[in-house]
Amino acid sequence: MEQLRLFLAIGLSFIVLVIWSMYFGGRSQAPVDPEDAAVSSQQEVAKPETAVEEPPEPIPPVPQPMVPDAEEKQITVRTPYYTATLSTWGATFHAFVLNQYRETAAPDSSEKNLVPQGFTDSVLQSALLRNSLPGLEHATYAVDVDTDEVVVGKEKQTVTFTWVSDKGVQVKKVFGFDPTSYLIDYRVEIENYGETALHDALSLSLRKPVGDTTGYAFTGPSALINNSLEQIKVKKIKDKSEFAGTIQWIANDDGYFIYCLVPETPVDGTMKLAVNDQTLVNELVNPDFEIPPGSRKEFSFYLFMGPKNMDLLNSLGHNLGKALNFGFFNLLAKPFLWVLNKIHTVIPNYGVAIIVLTLFIKILLWPLGNKSYKSMNDMKKLQPLMLELREKYKDDKQRMNQEIMSLYRTYKINPLGGCLPMLLQLPVFFAFYQMLYQAIELRHAPFFLWINDLSAPDRLLQFGFSIPFMAPPYGIPVLTLIMGATMLLQQKMAPPPGDPMQAKMMMLMPIVFTFIFINFSSGLVLYWLVNNVFSICQQYYIQQKCK
Repeated sequence: MEQLRLFLAIGLSFIVLVIWSMYFGGRSQAPVDPEDAAVSSQQEVAKPETAVEEPPEPIPPVPQPMVPDAEEKQITVRTPYYTATLSTWGATFHAFVLNQYRETAAPDSSEKNLVPQGFTDSVLQSALLRNSLPGLEHATYAVDVDTDEVVVGKEKQTVTFTWVSDKGVQVKKVFGFDPTSYLIDYRVEIENYGETALHDALSLSLRKPVGDTTGYAFTGPSALINNSLEQIKVKKIKDKSEFAGTIQWIANDDGYFIYCLVPETPVDGTMKLAVNDQTLVNELVNPDFEIPPGSRKEFSFYLFMGPKNMDLLNSLGHNLGKALNFGFFNLLAKPFLWVLNKIHTVIPNYGVAIIVLTLFIKILLWPLGNKSYKSMNDMKKLQPLMLELREKYKDDKQRMNQEIMSLYRTYKINPLGGCLPMLLQLPVFFAFYQMLYQAIELRHAPFFLWINDLSAPDRLLQFGFSIPFMAPPYGIPVLTLIMGATMLLQQKMAPPPGDPMQAKMMMLMPIVFTFIFINFSSGLVLYWLVNNVFSICQQYYIQQKCK
């Protein structure tokens, strides 16, 4: 019995072990190589006890390609200076309305829109030079704001547009709007989620209709390259369309207003110009870049779309003040404009400010005027003697000229004394001319009565029909006619030339000048009129003094 119990105990134990191994036993491990075991043991010994293995960074999900959306979404951004409408088609401006400027001088005129009605091209377009991302130029973007209107009050606000190509490359355009400035922050961010590196160059272009290029002020593309201003007339683009160097900004100039693209730091790039279907294209090509898979690159710029106001442009930095250029007479014109604005702060009428500035210039040039009018007065006294000599030696021109020069020496008169001082005043006139034609301060600035825009020709009683030599609107150019009368009076006060034919030509000059000035801005005509009046007074004073 005891043996039977022993066999039963062994059998039960065997059954228990089998069941245990089936339900609770662990998996058997493969045999370990002694050398591997030794290495593993050494690594475990060398590993610090405090080291904690950090989990790997999660891989960001690859963004899905953007599916083109047929519906456009527009976002209106309102700031104290402008109201901008941005479109998801191209992530560009659909409209840009300046709150402080109007389309015309009429009281009921709408506010100035820098994006012309009917202009279907992108005002600001981005692309890659080698077309590494096809479709980028006209892509439809997603936008990060839910509302249709963003009001920029006390703090900066951003609007971000996002597009993803079928290659897994994400492009973001970030606009930053400042309630205290016209300047807009603009960033282009490119993130490469694809499998290959992206090699290309970012191209940004400003576009606008060609418009009227026959005006007196410059219109067309410009740039600050190698710290030198480049202004290219539209008709000259076919001769030279590429400019390379260190570029501080590029711009499209529209007379009184300007569109500027400003790199955050100057770039060694190229400006490319073109005219495509009456659209002016000013393109900034940035240096080449490489974005490996899993990397990103950011390009930072500023945008300025606004008035060519000297104080405003200077306050924005980036040498934007050089965008306001008065040409060869820039050195004189800018101080004139500065003084004109200072006068306007005291006398809030730009017409009166022009009169005061003209008087100020006349006082500065008073000594030159005195010499000129004194010489002219002396020449007038010699007219009877000169007529006798011309009659006496009318058949001998050489002898006549010798006698006249002898007469000048006898009376110590310089025949050019009346001309040279006047010639020295010409730079002042041209500087004033350039300044008045480009100063936005005079745009729609009223003077008095019918003159409600000093940047436009003066017209009284506008007619419904055209007048030869007159640009629209058609009417009576009162200020210009008065100016012509003052020139005629000046001509009468001057000594007549000895040659009868020359005398007739001189008498025609006031009429010729009247026709020339008939289409000039009323601000410039006002300056010339007031200058003539002051000159007549000075000339009369010298004549009375020298009697």
